Amino acid sequence: QVALVESGGGLVQAGGSTRLSCAASGRTVGRSAVGWFRQAPGQERKFLAAISWWPTNSTYYAESVKGRFTISREDNVKYTVYLWMNNLEPEDTAVYYCAAGPSSLRLHSTRFGYWGQGTQVTVSS
Repeated sequence: QVALVESGGGLVQAGGSTRLSCAASGRTVGRSAVGWFRQAPGQERKFLAAISWWPTNSTYYAESVKGRFTISREDNVKYTVYLWMNNLEPEDTAVYYCAAGPSSLRLHSTRFGYWGQGTQVTVSS
């Protein structure tokens, strides 16, 4: 099992940047992949990016955020995953969630079964 706690976000001006953090812990976190999702009002939850460190280090992004969002893991703080977001637009306003699931060589096929509580990001124009 994996527990996830998101932090960061808040109010950001259009064109600005922010970083979200996801602290993952639990018995199976060492063999988990972590992903970021977001859900805007009235819309379904959408995948943004994922990262794994077992069996290999890898990342995977939704096409819509490639080049603008970066997912990474803090080497000094085990299993803390970040989502760096640049050039933010009002359309990026949403609740952002991190999630975890069993890791494999097929990161894009991860089944995310554990979810954090979400953190709000609001981008003002």
